[in-house]
Amino acid sequence: MATVELLFSALPEHVRTARLVAAAVARRAGVEEAVLDEVRLAVGEACTRAVGLHQSNGISAPVRVLLTEEEKQFSIEVGDEAPHAVPGERAPGTTGAGETDAEAEEDEMGLAVISGLVDDVEVTAGQSGGQIRMSWPTMPPATLPA
Repeated sequence: MATVELLFSALPEHVRTARLVAAAVARRAGVEEAVLDEVRLAVGEACTRAVGLHQSNGISAPVRVLLTEEEKQFSIEVGDEAPHAVPGERAPGTTGAGETDAEAEEDEMGLAVISGLVDDVEVTAGQSGGQIRMSWPTMPPATLPA
C-alpha cells in the first residue's frame, strides 16, 4: 500500500495543486483515464470545502490530503480541523459549531456535488475536525505480450 500525503496552507490558490497531484497519483495507481476528471473535480470540491472551513473558523493548520493506492482501489482522504456540528449542540440562528445557515447550505451543496461524482464516499465530522474519504476502483496493470 503506497501513500502520498499532501499538506497545504488553507488558501484557495493551493486547491489547484491538490487537484493536479491527485490526478497524477490516481493515474499512476491505475484509475481509468475516463474517471480522472471526476477525481479532479471531487478533490477540488473537498479541498475547497476544507479551505473554507479553516478560513471561516480562523484555523491556521494545513489542510491534509492522503492519497492511498491499495490492491484494487485508490482512495483520497481530505481532512480539516474545523469543529463541526454535533447533533444536539445548536444555538439559535446557527446550524451548530457557529456555522450560519448560509455556510451550512454551501457546505451541503459541496457534499452533494462530491456524492454525485463519487460512488464510494464517506463523510465523518466532529468537534475536532472532519474528513471526506473517497475511493475509486483501479485497473490491474496491463500485461505485455512476451
